[in-house]
Amino acid sequence: MNLNMYSSSVPVFTQMLASLQDILQKAQAHAEAKKIDDQVFLQARIAPDMFHFIRQIQVATDFATSISARLAGVAVPESQYEETSFAELQERLTQTLSFIKSLNEAQFTGSETREIVLRPGTPKEKKLSGHAYLLHYGLPQFFFHVTTAYAILRHHGVELGKRDYMGQY
Repeated sequence: MNLNMYSSSVPVFTQMLASLQDILQKAQAHAEAKKIDDQVFLQARIAPDMFHFIRQIQVATDFATSISARLAGVAVPESQYEETSFAELQERLTQTLSFIKSLNEAQFTGSETREIVLRPGTPKEKKLSGHAYLLHYGLPQFFFHVTTAYAILRHHGVELGKRDYMGQY
């Protein structure tokens, strides 16, 4: 069975990034209603050695962007880590969605066999087929950070459920 690389990536990223947008809105509304400083949520983490909430969103968007770009055979856009507010995270999500939606299915043709090189020229260099890159590296990384962002907010009292996590599908 052939895997449609576009259908297995872009719509999945789109669904989950849109759910993060909705989750961010709920977190911000919760902070306002409870009169909690936004930074309590934005800097929150589940464990001391984990990335904080902002960084979880940044990394999730980086994975959605870089996976889509590499599979489509286009340059990976540079990413900055300057967000400090809910509004800036919303803008980052909007920009990420705009980028991945700008890619078309034809660009993904043959990407299942395209060689993807991670950390080129370093001792950690790893070469994967596009298929292995998406299914065994990219999607698990992406979902880890989306799930962790959700879990941080849920752990800190934001009323979220599975429907919030799943978004529209």
